[in-house]
Amino acid sequence: MVDRFVLSCLCCCCLVGVLADSNAVKSVPVTEGDSVTLNPDLSVKQSDNLIMWNFKTNGYLIAKITSNHTSIIDDVLDGIFRDRLKLDHQTGSLTITDITTQHTGVYQVTISSKTKSVYRFNVTVYARLPVPVIISDSPQNSSSSSSSQQNCSLLCSVVNVGHVTLSWYKGNSLLSSISVSDLNNSLSLRLRCLDDSYSCMVSNPINNRTKYVNVTDLCRPCSDCAFCCHASEALARLALSVVVGVATVAIVFYDIITSRKGVNERHHDLQYKTAS
Repeated sequence: MVDRFVLSCLCCCCLVGVLADSNAVKSVPVTEGDSVTLNPDLSVKQSDNLIMWNFKTNGYLIAKITSNHTSIIDDVLDGIFRDRLKLDHQTGSLTITDITTQHTGVYQVTISSKTKSVYRFNVTVYARLPVPVIISDSPQNSSSSSSSQQNCSLLCSVVNVGHVTLSWYKGNSLLSSISVSDLNNSLSLRLRCLDDSYSCMVSNPINNRTKYVNVTDLCRPCSDCAFCCHASEALARLALSVVVGVATVAIVFYDIITSRKGVNERHHDLQYKTAS
C-alpha cells in the first residue's frame, strides 16, 4: 500500500512538471538571413537523455540526440531545413542558420530520461527591411492657384515586405502611422510647407529603417513659400490693418470737427458779449 502511494505521488509530480514546461512558450524573433539558437538550458546533459526536436509541435522530427548518436533529419517539408541545422550534443541546443520566413513556427524539444520535459519556442522570422521610398504625390497638371499647397504632398512606400508599420515623423514627434500586412504599402503626408525635419520610418518588432525628406528634390521649402504657408494669416493682418487705419482716420477727423466747432462757439460768445 505504501509503495503504491509513493509511486502515485511520483507520477503526479512528473505529470505536473511536464505540464508546466509544456505551457511555457518562449517567443524568439529573428531577422531573415540570420542564425538563431534554440537552447533548452540544460545545466548538465545526462548520458541517458533522449532529446528530440520537432517542428510545428509534435509534427516533423528534424533532429535527435541519443546517448551516443546525433541525427539531423533535414529532408522534411521539401528540404527547407537542408544544410541549415546544427545540434550541440552537450547542451541539446538546435541552431538554424540562414533562416527564412519558411522557418517561422513552433519548435518543440522533448527531453526524456528518468523524467520528461518539454520546451517550446515560437520562432517568428521577419524579412529584412528596405529603406522607404519618398516621392512627391502632387498632380503634374495642377493649376498655379492650387499647386502652392499641392507641392508639399508626399507619399512614403515600401515594397516586397509585409507585417510592418509605416510612420511619418517631424523630428521625434509622430505625425501619422499605419500597420499593414500587405507586401506593397504606402502612406501619404500632406503639408503646406516642408523642412528637413520630416522623415518616414518602416519598422517591425525587431528592426527599423528611416528615410529623411530632401526638400530640394521634393517640395518647395518653407523659406521659399512663406506666402503659401501664411497666406491666411497675412490676409487677416491686412484686413485688421485696414480697419485700424479707417478707425484712426475717423477719430482724427472727428477730433478736428469737434475742435473747430468749439472754436467757433467761443468766438461767437465773445462777439455777443462785446456787442452787449
